Amino acid sequence: MEATNVFYRDPALYDAVQADSGSAETCQALIERYRPDAAALVDFGCGTGRDLEILAKRFECTGVDLQARMITYAHRVRPGLDVRIGDMRSYRLGRRVDVVTCLGNSLAYVHDNSGIRDVFATFAAHVLPGSVLVLCSPVSPIIRTEPTTATVETPGTRATVTVRYEWELRTQINTMHRHWAFASGDEAWDVVRRRVLFPRELEHYASGAGFEVVDMVNGVGNRALIGPTAYTVARYRP
Repeated sequence: MEATNVFYRDPALYDAVQADSGSAETCQALIERYRPDAAALVDFGCGTGRDLEILAKRFECTGVDLQARMITYAHRVRPGLDVRIGDMRSYRLGRRVDVVTCLGNSLAYVHDNSGIRDVFATFAAHVLPGSVLVLCSPVSPIIRTEPTTATVETPGTRATVTVRYEWELRTQINTMHRHWAFASGDEAWDVVRRRVLFPRELEHYASGAGFEVVDMVNGVGNRALIGPTAYTVARYRP
């Protein structure tokens, strides 16, 4: 994944670009709505720990991520967090918690059906009856073919990013091609491939692991699901 995504090669850039993301706040609001007494949480696909650091102000948190570079960075800049290297298709923490989260489109990087089932089995292995799962993942593709350009500015970096998308219906893979032109004169290219799981598919995989989907929203207060990314809340009812 590092080879295909600039953010994963440069965790500090990822942190800076995502600094104004409201993902952790949205996740917490959904937890407060559906499991207000929650005390302990495990986040799969925690990355740099940016969201986990916010959630840790309210919950006892553990983070797991496959990418060693991201975890090493998290240990350095957020030394108070409990973050570990692990594959969410097979990782077992050895205890059960009130909430499992999987944010930042992490689930979308698992492309095959058997792998997705394995991930949901991991979620189920870490919860108790009544625990909740909060996912953030693509539920519809971005199908525009014309490239778009934006400027990314951080305290230490300025870049022009050109993005175009491809959609392959057979595999349900949405591919994002990015070209980065940095103010320093450097350039970078990356190709990010994400599996889109449509809402009924998410319900199917969740149900197969003992979860019942209780909400699916674009954000707190948004009752109409319009995509392309949604938060799915499911309660464990084995």
